Amino acid sequence: MKTPKVYISEVKACVEEVTVDDLMIALTQPDVILIDVRENEEYQHGHIAAAVNMPRGLLEMKISSHPLLSHHCEEKDAIEDLAQRSIYLICRSGGRSALAAKSLYEMGHRYVFSVAGGMDEWHRKGLPLDTNR
Repeated sequence: MKTPKVYISEVKACVEEVTVDDLMIALTQPDVILIDVRENEEYQHGHIAAAVNMPRGLLEMKISSHPLLSHHCEEKDAIEDLAQRSIYLICRSGGRSALAAKSLYEMGHRYVFSVAGGMDEWHRKGLPLDTNR
């Protein structure tokens, strides 16, 4: 039996993690998607302005309804569009985002990145937060 800490360490070893600095550079590019996988209450207390909230427990079911994909009438078209985009995932510390990255990768998304250190690292760097709900 594995502890959660051991399991998450194993997951992090097989997903691509990026730094907060890498994320900031990525967010200057078109077609980049940032998904905050924290719970809604966490998100409302402060999030990155470019982020869309899709809690970890709902991500796989909601990914094709991302607002940037709303112009598609068919879910299949939305998924194909999404497969061409870079998806960055962030949570509080990097555990949930790593799990989410693994899951999306297993669903067929190839450009998926987990932000190491998550919002804790974002805060440590003194970067701006949006508190608009």
